[in-house]
Amino acid sequence: MKTEFGWIEIGGTRYDHDIVIHTDGKVSKRKKKLSKPYAGEYGHTPLAAEELAFLENERPVVVYIGTGQEGDLPLTPDAITLLEAYAPVVKPTPDLLLLLEREQRKYAAVLHVTC
Repeated sequence: MKTEFGWIEIGGTRYDHDIVIHTDGKVSKRKKKLSKPYAGEYGHTPLAAEELAFLENERPVVVYIGTGQEGDLPLTPDAITLLEAYAPVVKPTPDLLLLLEREQRKYAAVLHVTC
């Protein structure tokens, strides 16, 4: 895994957008539109609970939230509350890569690739 501003590489595939790593290892594009209504309040599209609804079906043990290259992705209070049930690890995206590579538990991750 590698990342720099604006991209992340997972399993040899480069993504030029935010991603979600699901518990089965599949990667999908982050559904930022679900959090867009909160952008005015935060000055940036935050991560809101609406984007994390998939966790209820996947039931990971731990959830990793990559807050961007500089760690500037805000989380809404409802997202923080929802994440408390999943042993969240919230760090700048580059700081999570080694943790993700070593993780043995069932996990999900939302990784922001800018800011």
